[in-house]
Amino acid sequence: MKTKSNFFLYLFGIIGFILFGVALYLYLDKQAFLDKAETSQGKVIELLRTKSDNSISYRPVVEYITKKGIKIEFSSSLSSNPASYNVGENVPVLYDPINPNKAEINGFKALYLGPLIVGTIGIVFFLIGFMAIRSSYLKQKESKYLLNNGKRIITKFENVQHNKSTESNGRNPFQICSQWLNPNTNEVYIFKSDDIWFDPTDFIKSEEIKVLINPDNPKQYIMDTSFLPNLKN
Repeated sequence: MKTKSNFFLYLFGIIGFILFGVALYLYLDKQAFLDKAETSQGKVIELLRTKSDNSISYRPVVEYITKKGIKIEFSSSLSSNPASYNVGENVPVLYDPINPNKAEINGFKALYLGPLIVGTIGIVFFLIGFMAIRSSYLKQKESKYLLNNGKRIITKFENVQHNKSTESNGRNPFQICSQWLNPNTNEVYIFKSDDIWFDPTDFIKSEEIKVLINPDNPKQYIMDTSFLPNLKN
């Protein structure tokens, strides 16, 4: 289960990185277009009605005349509901002098909304994957430190419970819960094992559960579940 979980964490990060790369490419492509583009004044002559996923949007069709006097029609890459422009409305146009059919309305939405949306989604995906992987790495680092330097204590077994905060294929993992009274501070600590993807109840033969803690901060701990069998599927 942990391997599958790590796979999806890395997948989130990779998808986010790819989407951000696509957004960067779209942005640079727009910048290259702007560097050579010439300006003109156009008019919205039609609103194309497009339907997708049970939603309707409107894409403006613009007519303009190049500096060479050639009349060109193009469909904007921007579609929205309600329509961003009205039929008959005058709009500023940018076009490629070498390929006048490659043109766009000179406005922030038409030029940058696409890269902005893709980039934002990419950043969100990447941050989710990165933060989850970072959290997993820090937990593994802490566990390794505790295994090598932690203080071993004997805690009292309390119960086995489901971890409702984690789910995979409709199932929640199990956790072993134990309790310990710190004799130096008279404080009670509750410890929980890492996620276990089978019911460990029948394998708990003793009321004593070993836990490794950071002596300076008992809230940093790892429960010793080496007495449990390995899950093979």
